[in-house]
Amino acid sequence: MRSAVVVGAGLGGLSVAGALARSGWQVTLLERADRVRPEPTAVVLWPNGVRALRVLGLGAGLDAIATPLPDGGIRRPDGHWLAQPRPTPADRMPVVVHREDLHDALIAGLGDRVELRTGVAVDSVRANADERPGVGLNGQFLEADLVVAADGTDSVLRRQLAPEAAVVSSGCAAWRAVIPWYRAPLPADQPVGGEVLGAGYRFVAASLGERGSSGASRRGGIYWVATAAGAPRPEPPQTQLALLKRWYAGWPAPIGDLLAATEPADLVQQEIRELRPLPRAYGFPAGPGGVVLLGDAAHAMPPHLGQGACLAFEDAATLSSLLRESRLPDAVLAYDRLRRPRAATVVRQTRRMSAVLQTRGRLALRARDAALGTISPRLLSGAAAAAAAWRPPPTP
Repeated sequence: MRSAVVVGAGLGGLSVAGALARSGWQVTLLERADRVRPEPTAVVLWPNGVRALRVLGLGAGLDAIATPLPDGGIRRPDGHWLAQPRPTPADRMPVVVHREDLHDALIAGLGDRVELRTGVAVDSVRANADERPGVGLNGQFLEADLVVAADGTDSVLRRQLAPEAAVVSSGCAAWRAVIPWYRAPLPADQPVGGEVLGAGYRFVAASLGERGSSGASRRGGIYWVATAAGAPRPEPPQTQLALLKRWYAGWPAPIGDLLAATEPADLVQQEIRELRPLPRAYGFPAGPGGVVLLGDAAHAMPPHLGQGACLAFEDAATLSSLLRESRLPDAVLAYDRLRRPRAATVVRQTRRMSAVLQTRGRLALRARDAALGTISPRLLSGAAAAAAAWRPPPTP
């Protein structure tokens, strides 16, 4: 029986561990934290992420917890439309999922061939041509046929394998929250969705399921994300929430109502960081097997196009498909060959959108607003088309 060590039990690590186990691998899943616990927020999945989850055998579980996210358009803080809402073909419409629901679905898909170890700090990786790959655990080594580095933006394994890839600030911070339906400040029939874009500030909201319904999402409510240029705030959540209310005062409804209904305990702050440059390789043959980078460990990027989790699921689906059809060293090389250009394309699009979103200064804002009605839909359509075009590797 082939064996794998997966380092990191986030969305990418859980998805690839379950996929390998369902293919007959014996998997050891290592997590640094004492508990595997997701954020109480949500995640947007574009068609490529949805397709990847279906390839991984998780489509039925996703259908039970996902809510379609139609195009809500883009407005300025004064309410003026920069880009009107447009109909979205079903095959290009993203969905929004509560992270805890998605986490539960991934945990349920692990099966009995996955040994999950928490509170384990991996401090090194071995990827030599003449030795079996493995990871170091406080002076001891755990070997396997395959090592998957899914240990996030601050990946210990990537720092050793690809030291050229540095973690840098993207120049902004984000705040996320889910307001449960019983605290939702809006009428039941009022739609929630769309984006408001100001000078270095952005606010996006979406509905999770239907009010009073347990079918579309077990954890329903209104999900919102606020992004602001600058460093994360050191103050406690109550003060951060007060700052958000001040920054977004006077912005179009329902932003004020959503912030008023948010409690400090709902708030999750995140510093937005990325890899610059990206690693020169995502696959490293080692002896009879190899090591691969997956998810944010391979291509951490700003969240402006909602592709972080989607690319992680693509990584997992691509790797599992290749391992079913190829010898292990060949699969590692093929994974590198397929994933690097794909990640580079999406990261490039994300950085273009990041430049648009973080525009500041009166003249620059006027130029952006004048062009955004054309540029943003074209850029978003290009990103959506690239996402919809992804397919898993063909099987012989």
